[in-house]
Amino acid sequence: MSAQVINGKELVSSIREEIRSDAAALTAQGNQPGLVVVIVGEDAASQVYVRNKAKACDDVGIYSEVHRLPEHTTQQELIALIHKFNSDNRINGILVQSPLPKHINEEAVVDEIDPLKDVDCFHPINVGNLMIGKDGMKPCTPHGVIEILKRTGVEIAGKHAVVVGRSNIVGKPMAMLLLREHATVSVVHSRTPNMEEITKQADILVVAVGKAHLIKAHHVKPGAVVIDVGMNRPADGKLTGDVDFEAVKEVASAITPVPGCVGPMTITMLLRNTVDAASRAAKANVSV
Repeated sequence: MSAQVINGKELVSSIREEIRSDAAALTAQGNQPGLVVVIVGEDAASQVYVRNKAKACDDVGIYSEVHRLPEHTTQQELIALIHKFNSDNRINGILVQSPLPKHINEEAVVDEIDPLKDVDCFHPINVGNLMIGKDGMKPCTPHGVIEILKRTGVEIAGKHAVVVGRSNIVGKPMAMLLLREHATVSVVHSRTPNMEEITKQADILVVAVGKAHLIKAHHVKPGAVVIDVGMNRPADGKLTGDVDFEAVKEVASAITPVPGCVGPMTITMLLRNTVDAASRAAKANVSV
């Protein structure tokens, strides 16, 4: 029997309705959530992502600004703009679109974002809070994966979850969030000599390496839930994931398609983080 193909469109629609309601309530109190996206240069894929984020904000009632800066913008100029948004009460979330031009140190830029407005959860303070299980920002893609699992009725606690990939953006925080949900977590990567042996033990397999069709049917335990975070565009130009979807769906119990699930969920969690940041800011203002 083929796996259940998880309907990302339905999940996203349901969560965005919740976000829309929360944003409307804050706006009615005079605290409309606000997100600013800064993009430096003319990277084509980044331009598309930024347009999608602005459209998503409009859809749920979040105030948004997009600042497009030329390629030759200096690191000092970019940081000065971030400082301006740090002190702007209308802005609750600051996102600097990656990749940045080579002459700009991305880590130095992220360090200058107010942690309370760091809706990507890249700031070292927020990464540290994630590690120790403190409440606050959660990184958008891993947070989205957890929501997919929970909202499709997948039991996480006590299960063996295997994460393929160890990036700072997905792999590492994904492992942390799964641990917070009481899974037993393994992480495999390019230096793991027996990857197949470990992935075949997974009840939940999350794949995030950026290598098209890396995971085949023989990597997957029968009945596993497979979450494909990969976004690859091979020579044929067709967007595809890190999982060989057609082969693996004959083995797994549930699987996410690419495109159409984790990608839209990532943007949805960005909206969630922005609204939550606005809510925290409103409560802080009341208590002052």
